[in-house]
This record gives sequence, structure tokens and C-alpha cells, in this order.
Amino acid sequence: MSGSYFPRWRPVSAGTGTVVAPDERLGWPQTAAMGVQHVIAMFGATVLAPILMGFNPNIAILMSGVGTLIFFALTGGRVPSYLGSSFAFIGVVIAATGYGGQGPNPNIAVALGGIVACGVLYMLIGAIVQAVGTGWIERFMPPVVTGSVVAVIGLNLANVPIKNMAAGNFDAWMQAVTFVCVGLVAVFTRGMLQRLLILMGLLLASVIYALLTNGLGMGKPMDLSGIANAAWFGMPLFTAPVFEGRAMLLIAPVAIILVAENLGHLKAVTAMTGRNLDPLMGRAFIGDGVATIVSGSVGGTGVTTYAENIGVMAATRIYSTAVFVTAALIALLLGFSPKFGALIQAIPLPVMGGVSIVVFGLIAVAGAKIWVDNRVDFSQNRNLIVAAITLIIGTGDFTLKFGQFALGGIGTATFGAILLYALLGRARNA
Repeated sequence: MSGSYFPRWRPVSAGTGTVVAPDERLGWPQTAAMGVQHVIAMFGATVLAPILMGFNPNIAILMSGVGTLIFFALTGGRVPSYLGSSFAFIGVVIAATGYGGQGPNPNIAVALGGIVACGVLYMLIGAIVQAVGTGWIERFMPPVVTGSVVAVIGLNLANVPIKNMAAGNFDAWMQAVTFVCVGLVAVFTRGMLQRLLILMGLLLASVIYALLTNGLGMGKPMDLSGIANAAWFGMPLFTAPVFEGRAMLLIAPVAIILVAENLGHLKAVTAMTGRNLDPLMGRAFIGDGVATIVSGSVGGTGVTTYAENIGVMAATRIYSTAVFVTAALIALLLGFSPKFGALIQAIPLPVMGGVSIVVFGLIAVAGAKIWVDNRVDFSQNRNLIVAAITLIIGTGDFTLKFGQFALGGIGTATFGAILLYALLGRARNA
């Protein structure tokens, strides 16, 4: 990295197999294309989360761009990450607002107050880490723990595309066609086509879907009418937060889960890039916390560093932070464009499901890569048991309830891994 606060990206060629470091970049046209791919990768989950909570998806897209730029600024452009809607908020927001699951959430303002409170707590944790260092986090979360947590982030999401994004046999086959398309692009193409494997695979599968449905009547046809009817530009409807004690107490503890997610993501990026990001951990937490505060202040969801985009980096080996700046700027523009939202909504659900299978699988493999790169010794029972239990409770969405607060899936896996590692470390033969 350069001596300046922000990186001065060094141009590199786009040859197949080239690793592009955070302080490097491809040509601007290729960088913009990679930014589009990252926007596509985060779009499904970033839109799905607000829909499940009754929030405005356009604001979620807009604030994902704003949040990513805030994160970029506070980390000095040293951490390649995209911020999108966090699924960790869904359960507590529904509990705090009594949302019925359909249409706009009538109590969204109360939830926003809790989200802002969560962001403040998250930011304070980041300030502590920045002040005292990361050693205490390292002791609690060594590679066997962080690798397990990263793997669980992908595995825990497996049910989403497989169970919820294929309504029938045709849809399931289209998911298979989609991930085969991505695989073919990944293996048999070269250059920028290979770099854009997620986007190219999605486009190819969408064309096949249209031929089979609109052309041959084999499934639900693609409906493009929404694109034609949508406006090119439109202001989203912002909402101010209301600070209510019960909702704040219910939602604010999600900050602990966000810390665990962010830590796992940073470890995954460290393993992929070979750059030690530990000195930036506190600033990364602060950036994510500030972005959550800003998002909650206008009607957006809480945000987190996005696993989907880590999966894209793992596949493309392009870690340039310039890509995330372009992706954020694209999201900003698209947040004000109902037509783009209609375009993305027109992508067939099984095609998006097939892409999700690939991306979530890449996340799981990124966790395993942490084990390999750090030479985690699974002949030690301590490591073996921690990894085994973490993977199963995370994948199975094991849930523990504390009054109205439910800790499930990634949360139980994360804290379970930390506690198990600490507990089993007390045995000399561990």
C-alpha cells in the first residue's frame, strides 16, 4: 500500500489467473464490469432481507452503496468488502414490531430506532478494539474457530436457494442448469469472461430459461412488463427512527453477531489476499457500525460485510478495493432507479437460486481455506470437536432462546465455537 490514507491503485493486466491485490486495479472498464458483478451478487440477499422485514428494498440498495463508501472511507480503502442488508436483524425486527409478513411494516420506525442503537453499540465495540488491539479477539477466535464460522455462513444459507427458490421440478432443474452454466464459464473461458463467471453464468441461464418458458411453455414465463412500466428515476420514501426502550433492548444485541460475522469475513479476506488486516479490525467494526446507524436513520436495514461478495472474490481472485467503490456508486445510482429494481426482479427465481448455490458454496470453501492456509491440525481432538460441532449446529440452524431474544444458526455456531474452544483448552490433552 502507498503512504497515503487512501490507496493509489496500481494498474495491472487482466490475464487469466492474475491475482489483483487490494491496492491494484484492472482497467476502469473491467473494474466497472466487476463492480456490476458484485452488485448482482449482493442484490438478491440485500433485497430479500428488507422484504422479509417489511422494509423498502430500494432504500436497502441505496444504503448498501452509502454504507460501502462509509466503510471504504473509515478503513482507508484497505479492506475489500461490500456492505449489504444483514439477515441477523430479521428475527428481532419481526419480534419487536409484530410484523405479519406481508406488505410494508407499519411499525418500521420502532425497528429503526433499535437498528440505530445496534449500530452505536457496534461502533463502541470497534472503538475498544481500535484502542486496545486485537490480541484478545485472536485468543478467543483462532483459525479453527474463524474457519468454522466462515464455512457456516455459507452452509447456513444453503436451505435458502434449495428449499425456497425452487417451487417445482422444472425450477429445480433450472437451478442445476444455472450452476452448470457458472461452472462452464469458470472452467472453459479465459480473461474477463472468466472473471465475470457469476454474471455471465446468470445471463446465460436466463436466456435458456426464457427459451424454455416464453418460447416452449415449459414453466412460468419471464415477465418483463414491470421493466417497461417502471420509471427511470424516483425518490425512495425515507422513514425516521423512533427510539422505544423495549425494541432497542431487543435489537441492539445483534451487534455481537455482526462483530462475529465481520471478524470471520476479515479472516477470510486475509486468507485470500495474504494481507494482514488485523490492524484494521477496529476501524472495520466502526465503519460497519456507522453505516448501520446511517442506514437505520433513513429507513434502511442494518448492514454487514457481505459473504456473497467474498464468494465472488474467492472465485475471481480480484480483491481491488476500486471494484467496491464502483459497485457502491452503481448501487447509489440504482437505489434511485425503480427501473433497475424491476430488471433485477425479472430475473427468474430459480436462476437466482442456482447462482446462490454457487456463491454460498464458495463461502463455505473459503472457510476451509482458512484451515488449510493456517495448517489447522485436526489430529488434535480440541480442533476436531470445535469444527465438527460448529458446522452441524450452524448448518442445522440450532436455535437458543433467551426470553424474546433468539440466537440461531450463525449466532449459536459462532458463540458455540468460541466457548467450546475456550472450555476444551482447559484440558492438557486437548
